[in-house]
Amino acid sequence: MNRRALDGREKALGADHPDTLTSVGNLALVLGDQGKYEEAEVMNRRALDGREKALGADHPSTLTSVSNLAGVLGFQGKYEEAEVMNRRALDGYQKALGADHPSTLTSVGNLATVLRDQGKYEEAEVMNRRALDGREKALGADHPDTLTSVGNLALVLGDQGKYEEAEVMNRRALDGSEKALGADHPDTLTSIYNLAYLCQEQDRFEEADQYYLTALDGYRK
Repeated sequence: MNRRALDGREKALGADHPDTLTSVGNLALVLGDQGKYEEAEVMNRRALDGREKALGADHPSTLTSVSNLAGVLGFQGKYEEAEVMNRRALDGYQKALGADHPSTLTSVGNLATVLRDQGKYEEAEVMNRRALDGREKALGADHPDTLTSVGNLALVLGDQGKYEEAEVMNRRALDGSEKALGADHPDTLTSIYNLAYLCQEQDRFEEADQYYLTALDGYRK
């Protein structure tokens, strides 16, 4: 369907029309969802190049393309370039929308993820705390996006061996996910799995075993 929309818009409106570029970006997203990262990268670069020329480097639609490209670069392990793109998106969103806008906070979280992927745990922790603080204020403590930030912070704390604080964060994410999404939701199961890992790292093997079994049973279902 996205290829059909893109083909039709290219013929009717031209390759560089904003609606055509929207179709390019939409196709890139669904390619990424299927793990077709190389083709998704090509589409994202095309959308970004077109939007920069048509709308300018700091237009929100251009920044969306920057962010989407950063994501697909990260999925391919191109972390350094992904970091550059994420920093560009974050800087643009801060200037255009403010430090506490949801899109800005999403960029903060995205940057935190790619920093963690590179082992830059301290800076990733700072970014995750910023994202969490902003989302708590803007969306509330129990919003799914807030809980995502809680879980991400738990991960990077665990990476640094801060297991007790990581466990507190992980239990908070788990409790929130169970209430908001249900016991069998994938996000809930991920929190259970992460909690199992933290118990394992603290040599609480029986407890870890039970959490792993719960996560495994849920994933199977």
